[in-house]
Amino acid sequence: MQRIRLVFLVFLASNLNAQKPRIGIADSLYATGSYAKAINAYASLGTTSAGLQIARAYRAIGNYEKALLQYETIVKESPALQIASFELGKLLLKVKDYDVARKLFSKLVAINNQNPEYHYYLGEVYRELEQPASSLVAYKNAIEIDSTHLRSLFQLGKYFTIKQERDTALRYVDTGLRFYEKDVSLINLKALIYYNDGRFEKAIPWLEKVLALGEQKEYVYEKLAHSYYKEWEFESAKETYTELLKFNDSNSDYYYALAETYRKNKQMDSAALFIRKGMDIQRPVLAKGFMALSVLAREKDDLKLALDYLQLAVKEDPNDGMLFFRLCTLIDRYYKDPDLKLKYFESYIARFGTKVPYFSMMAKKRISELNEEIHYAKESTD
Repeated sequence: MQRIRLVFLVFLASNLNAQKPRIGIADSLYATGSYAKAINAYASLGTTSAGLQIARAYRAIGNYEKALLQYETIVKESPALQIASFELGKLLLKVKDYDVARKLFSKLVAINNQNPEYHYYLGEVYRELEQPASSLVAYKNAIEIDSTHLRSLFQLGKYFTIKQERDTALRYVDTGLRFYEKDVSLINLKALIYYNDGRFEKAIPWLEKVLALGEQKEYVYEKLAHSYYKEWEFESAKETYTELLKFNDSNSDYYYALAETYRKNKQMDSAALFIRKGMDIQRPVLAKGFMALSVLAREKDDLKLALDYLQLAVKEDPNDGMLFFRLCTLIDRYYKDPDLKLKYFESYIARFGTKVPYFSMMAKKRISELNEEIHYAKESTD
């Protein structure tokens, strides 16, 4: 009996030694990206670990269907092998099979409740299933186990940012930044929290950090430029809007924003130049440009030119009640004829009714005043 046992052990050792070179070859093929050859090499080994590598190779080449089948086989044959179930769950999440992924991650959490990754991915599944309450519980469980779990902290910060719960959002974001102060996602989120809250002075340094860390994205420049403008940092705003135009020089809004920055900085000629550039791009929709030119003309006390531009704006967009009301008020200011003024205000009420209660109230008040003025003017001539 001992002789038989000895022969078996010798055979087993010999077989393992023979497999070592083949495992090394398969691992080398996998590591260098020769996945098809690696799959064939692993298939000849017939071990569970080799099967797991086959699943990974299929996933690497994008053959998710075969990867799923391979993972499912391993999970069925080796249910205690958590790594296979974990990788299968992540792949199910990737292919959007959320309900099956939820069941799998829930099972993993039940098996090992102290693994923060299991809780995090369960949260991701619930988020995709649009079950925010359950996803929040999962993310919070992850950071309770591992207070440095940045992805869970980010998701919690993001959720409360969207909900405009600033203080709660900042608490999660700041917790993450204490562990890794250069995390771009968290820095970006902190900038967004302040920006959305209208705290542009606080948003600026965080937006600047995002750019400094290499996130040279259009939306970052757009928010930074607007923040500079709101904080009256006009030179910085102009520079940033100029950079923004390098991303998209066909966006008329950027030209108008740059023009508004020059206007605020009392550089009227430059403002007019960028308004016209915006109008050239925006053609044939020019109402916004004519409106901006009208504002510039009014600031120069050239009411006639302002009126001309405003009439062009109304012509371009006759259904814009705000534009028409502005035209009424400018005509009221420029002309002396009360009958002409009355005509325009009555036209506003007839066309736009009570769409904007404040404008309608002002128009009706002015109509009453003009009728009274016309009435007394007639009495004085009788």
